[in-house]
Parts: sequence; structure tokens; C-alpha cells
Amino acid sequence: MKICRFNGGRLGVLHDGRVHDVSQLLERLPAQRYPLPQKDLLIEALPQLREHLAQALQGAQHHAPEAVVFDAPVANPGKIIGAPINYQDHVAESKADAGIAHGRTITSIGDWGLFLKAGSALIGCGQPIVLRFADRRNDHEVELGVVIGSECRQVARADAMAHVAGYTVALDMTVRGTEFQSFRKSIDTYAVLGPWMVTADEIDDPDQLDLWLSVNGQMRQQSNTRHMVYDVARLIEYASSFYTLQPGDVIMTGTPQGVGPVVPGDRIRAGVAQVGEFEIQVAPQYAGAATA
Repeated sequence: MKICRFNGGRLGVLHDGRVHDVSQLLERLPAQRYPLPQKDLLIEALPQLREHLAQALQGAQHHAPEAVVFDAPVANPGKIIGAPINYQDHVAESKADAGIAHGRTITSIGDWGLFLKAGSALIGCGQPIVLRFADRRNDHEVELGVVIGSECRQVARADAMAHVAGYTVALDMTVRGTEFQSFRKSIDTYAVLGPWMVTADEIDDPDQLDLWLSVNGQMRQQSNTRHMVYDVARLIEYASSFYTLQPGDVIMTGTPQGVGPVVPGDRIRAGVAQVGEFEIQVAPQYAGAATA
């Protein structure tokens, strides 16, 4: 099942190539009381909501995918977790490119650990990426996004996949520099998810998926998740050894070789096989630039 959010928070399901509006299911979510939970209530309730899906689809208004504006498929991730240098070819690329390394010693994900992106960086593919810092390099990084479906901590690798709700296409934007990764990668609009989340039952093996990214029609990144240093289960095990993972948390699993700069006005197309593909506009001006 492909679940999406669109047009300012409507809930949709992609069915027969159309986005069906099943927003009525949101009425079944538990009422919220302060303090609000640090998790996504929709993702947590997904197993129960699926029981009512067939009824919700009956007579549902539907749209062509190109006629809607996609929001991020996860509205309230408590954490967006990043996996640096999780492809060996990206390790080699980072060592060879001073514009990526900035004098740092590039080793391995086991040495570097994970990082967090601010939730305020999150957008859907229907919104533009607004670049900052015209004097610095802003790079694209296509990744498989893993959405956690149930709470877990210190989970064993053998049990990790039972906690996955689904998968989405992730675009991890970054400003290159010497600052900590979380700082440079948490700029507003620098975490893109979309166009939908595919539930875990529809993906046979998340560690055997092609992924790609092009800029203005020019292919820049092409690889397969089988080349990840830490596979999906290992990443969940690793992350949960440090953090309690909650429903709606997103793990960006790392990017392969081919990262590169984008500038205002560029169009980025990113995709993951069996999951989906989106095109997103880079805004025509840097943030804060004067308009004519």
C-alpha cells in the first residue's frame, strides 16, 4: 500500500494509479492531549486503520498524482536519523574530493556513528528546496528512507525488520563545510521525503533496490542498496542501541557515489525502485535574496 499526504494534510492512498482521498480515516486517530507524544500517531495506528481502508476507498474522491501537491508522508517524525558514508564508493568519493571532506579524515560509518536532522528541515516533494549560503556548496544526496512503525530500543538485528512501517524516497540536502553534520544538514527544506510511503509488506528486500538521482535531466547518482555498508536491519539495530525509536521516526540510510552541487532553479529527480520517484524544484533564489 502506498500512503501519502497531500494538499495541505489530506490523507491519500495510491490505488489504480490514482490518489484516493481517505482523510476520513484520520477521525479514527486517538485524541491528543498535552504534552503531545514524540511520535507520529498515524504511523502508529496504521495496522488498525488498514482494517477500514476498503470501506474508506468506496466512493472516495480521487486525483491524478500529477494534480496534487505532495506533503511529506510522515507528518511528525520524532527523529530524522542520518547514516553518513554508508556506501563504500561514497567513502572513496569523499576522500578524493576536498569539497566534501574539508580536511576531515573519512573513515567508516562505524567510526562516525549516526547524526540527527532537525524536524524543521522536513518538506514533501511538492514544496521547493530553498538553498542557503550562495558562497558555499549545496549538495544533493539520494537515499532510501526507512519509516519506523513501532517503538523499539536495543533491538537485535534479527528482530529489527518487524519494526518497519514502510519506505520512502529521501533526499538529504547538505551544505558542505567544517561544522558538524547535524548543523549543516538541518537547514529548512533540506530533508525531503516523498512522494508516498510504501508499506513494508510490499518490499521483498529493501537491501536490493536500485536508487538514482538526476539534475536537469543529467544522471548523477545510480546505485543499489545492496552496496550499503550497514544494511537496513543493521542500521535499526545500531540506531536503537543509542536511541529509543518511535513510530514515525525516519532513518535516511546513506547515499551512494555521485553527490554534487545544485544551484537555484535546478530540478532534481530522485527515485528508489519499488518505492517511487519524485521531481522537486530548487527555488530560483537563495533564501533571503532580494526579489526584483
